[in-house]
Amino acid sequence: MAAGAAAKLGTVWGWFWECCSSRMGESQSPFPPVLLLLLLLLVALAPQPAASDITNGNNEHLKREHSLIKPYQGVGSSSMPLWDFQGSTMLTSQYIRLTPDEPSKEGSIWNHQPCFLKDWEMHVHFKVHGLGKKSLHGDGFALWYTRDRLMPGPVFGSKDNFHGLAIFLDTYPNDEATERVFPYISVMVNNGSLTYDHSKDGRWTELAGCTADFRNQNHDTFLAVRYSRGRLTVMTDVEDKNEWKNCIDISGVQLPTGYYFGASAGTGDLSDNHDIISMKLFQLMVEHTPEEDNIDWTKIEPSVSFLKSPKDNVDDPTGNFRSGPLTGWKVFLLLLCALLGIIVCAVVGAVVFQKRQERNKRFY
Repeated sequence: MAAGAAAKLGTVWGWFWECCSSRMGESQSPFPPVLLLLLLLLVALAPQPAASDITNGNNEHLKREHSLIKPYQGVGSSSMPLWDFQGSTMLTSQYIRLTPDEPSKEGSIWNHQPCFLKDWEMHVHFKVHGLGKKSLHGDGFALWYTRDRLMPGPVFGSKDNFHGLAIFLDTYPNDEATERVFPYISVMVNNGSLTYDHSKDGRWTELAGCTADFRNQNHDTFLAVRYSRGRLTVMTDVEDKNEWKNCIDISGVQLPTGYYFGASAGTGDLSDNHDIISMKLFQLMVEHTPEEDNIDWTKIEPSVSFLKSPKDNVDDPTGNFRSGPLTGWKVFLLLLCALLGIIVCAVVGAVVFQKRQERNKRFY
């Protein structure tokens, strides 16, 4: 990101200097090119969609020991290499079905290799579908990176008070007073002390979320989860546009290594088919400082440096929190303030230069 910004700044400065030089030679006011520079800088430094941060899956390192890819091994059996499953989970040649479209089912699938990567990205190809119409379906499924595995429970088929990270893809609004639009994706980080409140759809412990219409689609639906240097990014590709769309972007997230990836789903009185087609984990090649390398990452407690209080979790009509992160804009504003200082210096220099040019012409 820094290299890209520097390159853009260099290009913009070249345009500005060429413009100023030509206009000063014509004894015109320097202010039009300065305004042009400001406009160019706004374009160059405006925050880009977070989709550019998500890998296309080809230029990163696929970790097969943490990936679930067709053709699956062990079809028709109760186990498969590198992955364990339980409950209603059914393995077929085309997908892993966590729950059938039947009431009161729960199932999960878990990688039995702990992940010791500090920086990673998970791409999930999934499908949620069923016969239920309008709001008569549920409940959704969850993606996990947690200390414990194969622990059934009430949170989308897995245990409550977990240690680690959960991404919930919720299809049913239990809180009838909510204004958010479902299906809804949310993120929760837990050190074992927090309880997921189903009656409020996890609102009190949610870090951020977004609406995503992924249910009963006739095309493929994907989710990407990226964790690198304390930044957690969640992207969706559910509109058949073959492009990632920003959903969640949070900084200050601390996750240990040595936890397990998994997926689980649950149904109640209402139901859906919850299918996992693939889970691909990529190692991100990120340089860390010597201090970071000396940390025992297996001992880190799951945490977030800034947690919103429940009173801050106010829904807006779009389903997002008004207090959502604005990290890109904050960086942009800081850079803009610095550049305004440079522009002022450039304007003063241009005015002085023009005055000297006019004074020199008087002697000829």
